[in-house]
Amino acid sequence: MRLPLSLLLATTALFPSEKRHDRSLAGPLTPPPATCTRTSGLQLPEGFCAVVVAKGLGRSRWVTVSPAGDVFVALGDGGVVALRDSDGDGAADRQQRFGDEGGTGILWHDGYLWFASNSKVVRWRLPSGTLAPEGEAEVIVEGLPSGGHAAKTLARLGGDTLIVNIGSETNSCQQSDRSYRSPGADPCTELERRAGLWQFSASRQHQHQSDGKRFATGLRNAEALAVQPGTGRLFASPHGRDQLGANWGFTDAQNAELPAEEFLQVEPGDDFGWPYCYFDWQKGTRVLAPEYGGDGRTVGRCSEKKPPLLGFPGHWAPMAIAFVTGTQFPERYRGGAFVAFRGSWNRAPLPQAGYRVEFVPFTQNHPTGTHERFAYGSAGETSLRATGLAVGPDGSLYISGESSGTIWRVMAL
Repeated sequence: MRLPLSLLLATTALFPSEKRHDRSLAGPLTPPPATCTRTSGLQLPEGFCAVVVAKGLGRSRWVTVSPAGDVFVALGDGGVVALRDSDGDGAADRQQRFGDEGGTGILWHDGYLWFASNSKVVRWRLPSGTLAPEGEAEVIVEGLPSGGHAAKTLARLGGDTLIVNIGSETNSCQQSDRSYRSPGADPCTELERRAGLWQFSASRQHQHQSDGKRFATGLRNAEALAVQPGTGRLFASPHGRDQLGANWGFTDAQNAELPAEEFLQVEPGDDFGWPYCYFDWQKGTRVLAPEYGGDGRTVGRCSEKKPPLLGFPGHWAPMAIAFVTGTQFPERYRGGAFVAFRGSWNRAPLPQAGYRVEFVPFTQNHPTGTHERFAYGSAGETSLRATGLAVGPDGSLYISGESSGTIWRVMAL
């Protein structure tokens, strides 16, 4: 159902009617302004500072930046907030909210702002330099399955291709979900409609899942999606399964560290193995899941599944990927990728971990196979629940923190 624009727009500040603005969040802040400090709430490597663009926004999820430098944040508890810096100090002094349905995925592409709620994908006409949508939202895809891993994220590939993540309904496709030693359904019928990426037309309105086609499968919940600039290749980092200890008797250390959170390059028709397999980053191989007769060593049918490019420790919960562009950051970062991790809840009795932004170096458009911590919260190891990343037109990195509703802009000193 289309809502009238009057119901979609809820303004938190008054704005002039001009469509272009003189100063923007992407402005040439060289050197960085006095507001860019190493005491902004983030711990960063030497040589970097951060500006608090905004805080207290609510459940901040994905973030995107228009070519004019305006920042748009998807809110998990309802709608979108647009942020503008009109005086050039790096912090937003204007906000505008629109939409009333919560969601996660958001991106600016070719004059439109795309937004994914748990059940649909919409877009608003939004030329660069404008904060408020022009007209009503166009519903591109609707009626998507919700429940379980319900959050939807999206990516725009070349031409008319829209990619949407549809997460699994269950943890590991057990006959009785998350239950002690319940075997896995074989075949796992969830894979027919979930646990993968779906491809839709980017121009047709009111599509349903049956109008699209499965682009890749065996992905439990690939919320982190990004297209590599220059190559157009799609990358993803899905959430791995839980409860190897509670349900299958794995040790506390195995339960905490396994399975890997994976970093993947995705091609049409790829199968990454969920729920039948998981990736052991310590062994460097896919192994058969215990629901399907695995013992932590047996490979079996998993030899046929596509491997990841690298694996992170278990349960870090990857949420977003952003590739470095421009020359804002030092040479060693250029062309690499940042990955936002929301952090674990399920590593007990070992300490929880993964509340950070990680950097993945690339060389010749391919990851080197290593990764390193780039940012975490100053208030403690578990204080940053990073859920969104974006790179601005000048190469600055934007990070959204879900629990604090804070958006940071990171720059090189």
